[in-house]
Amino acid sequence: MRPSKQPDTSNDQRGDWQTLRSLLPYLLEFKWRVAIALSLLVLSKLANVSVPLVLKEIIDALDKPQAALAVPVFLVIGYGVLRLFSTLFGELRDAVFAKATQRAIRRVALQVFEHLHSLSLRFHLDRQTGGVSRDIERGTRGIGFLLNFMLFNILPTLLEIGLVAAILFSKYDIWFAAITFITLLVYISFTLFVTEWRMVVRRSMNDLDSKANSRAIDSLLNYETVKYFGNEQYEARRYDENMRHWEVAAVRNTTSLAYLNAGQSFIVAIGITALMLLAADEVVKGTMTLGDLVLVNVFMIQLYMPLHFLGFVYREIRHALADMEKMFGLLHEHREIADAPDAQVLSVGKADVRFEQVDFGYAPDRQILFDVSFAIPAGHTVAVVGASGAGKSTLSRLLFRFYDVGQGRILINGQDIRLVTQASLRAAIGIVPQDTVLFNDTIYYNIAYGRPDAAHEEIIAAAQAAHIHDFVASLPQGYETPVGERGLKLSGGEKQRVAIARAILKNPAILIFDEATSALDSKSEKAIQAELHAIAQNRTTLIIAHRLSTVVDADQILVMDKGRIVERGSHRELLAQNMLYAQMWNLQKQEEKVHPAY
Repeated sequence: MRPSKQPDTSNDQRGDWQTLRSLLPYLLEFKWRVAIALSLLVLSKLANVSVPLVLKEIIDALDKPQAALAVPVFLVIGYGVLRLFSTLFGELRDAVFAKATQRAIRRVALQVFEHLHSLSLRFHLDRQTGGVSRDIERGTRGIGFLLNFMLFNILPTLLEIGLVAAILFSKYDIWFAAITFITLLVYISFTLFVTEWRMVVRRSMNDLDSKANSRAIDSLLNYETVKYFGNEQYEARRYDENMRHWEVAAVRNTTSLAYLNAGQSFIVAIGITALMLLAADEVVKGTMTLGDLVLVNVFMIQLYMPLHFLGFVYREIRHALADMEKMFGLLHEHREIADAPDAQVLSVGKADVRFEQVDFGYAPDRQILFDVSFAIPAGHTVAVVGASGAGKSTLSRLLFRFYDVGQGRILINGQDIRLVTQASLRAAIGIVPQDTVLFNDTIYYNIAYGRPDAAHEEIIAAAQAAHIHDFVASLPQGYETPVGERGLKLSGGEKQRVAIARAILKNPAILIFDEATSALDSKSEKAIQAELHAIAQNRTTLIIAHRLSTVVDADQILVMDKGRIVERGSHRELLAQNMLYAQMWNLQKQEEKVHPAY
């Protein structure tokens, strides 16, 4: 099997060194543990290399019938002690280093998790949840493998090889050391070359694995849609198509591994055979004893195992680095929205909100807002209406600073929101979104999410204010009722009421209702509309609505069309103008007559 094109590994190697350097701070957190572990590592290898030397002395002593019996007994006891120490020091080393390894995994996983939450909405709209979760899973697993095997297998193996080579060089003919070095050099060169080639296959496997997992997660999250259209087999075919490509890559990975193992065994076998022939010849000549022959043989066995393991470890470390590559790549994702270096905490009080000549587009060729200017005086309510795609919901995303404006600015109490901390900005704003997505937890948890440190009584009061308490109390499990994935166990109206309760509990200075009652029937809407009006009192409120009957009491109504504000005024003023708002009002009134439930 020969690759059609040699991969350019220079960038990969630079990335590998960066990955290794990025782990150093986590190791330095436990300097003394690392130092003790490395000391135990050296002691373990010294004991391991001493075992064949003692064995040689035992054999030579037993080869002399006149020798005192106490000498081999003493050596045998020493042999057993060294065997014990070579294992014991290794186990102690693993125990001492375990905390450093697990803490590094925890720290990196937390750092990636926090960074993902700091990335912009644009990143999260583009990402595939299944692929990202698989990248993090493989990456954290790779950290543990890398730290353990890099420090406790590569280093001790190289140390043991060096010690053995030094003993052979000092005690025996130079050819013993020469053959050992040549075997080692050929073995390492072959392993590096083939492993670098195999990394292309491994990366391909990772990409296909993440893609297949993304397809599976996406399909399961949209379970109802799959059922609505009877597309179970279609989804299975899409998933299997990815798995088929993964299977091809996996087969290539396994066959190339067999080729690598066979080549390594062939190289080592030639080296050991050459050494044993040389040692046997020296014994026949009388320049070496039987104990020397056994010593060389045991050394070769001890070298063969770590050499073979060295190849395995190197492969796995390269695989671990490949697995970690995407996870650390997430850490290098650009934060589109970041706090300014001198960002101040937002001074809220009674919040006054102003949009000044705001232009915005999700992409350079897709402008959404054009020269939007309006003000929401402290304690007042402004409603925004218009057709779908007019840019209404974009206003709330900009106010939350999920995106930054292209031109113009947004002010709260005279402070540009780009110059205040995101945490203080979002703490001042509460929202009831059009599409309410709940955590896969209990109703109580989802309401309490508005303010996790709230008292139990405050959570119940928020539920009562949102007119959901009676419904929850009627459930067998009450507030401990699970809502399911994305809240699918609740109806649209029930989810919306949970979202309203959550916003009430947050008790923000600024409220945004983004189609807040869109999922409610007319009766429920009228029951909750008065409550929404009550909680909006003395708060700066932005209402984004399609149903005009919900905004007639707003202090000012803005009518948007194709990203521009085309009309503004009170309900009566806009009707009197007899323009777009009046047309929308009359159209909805006619629909209500045809469909009274509307």
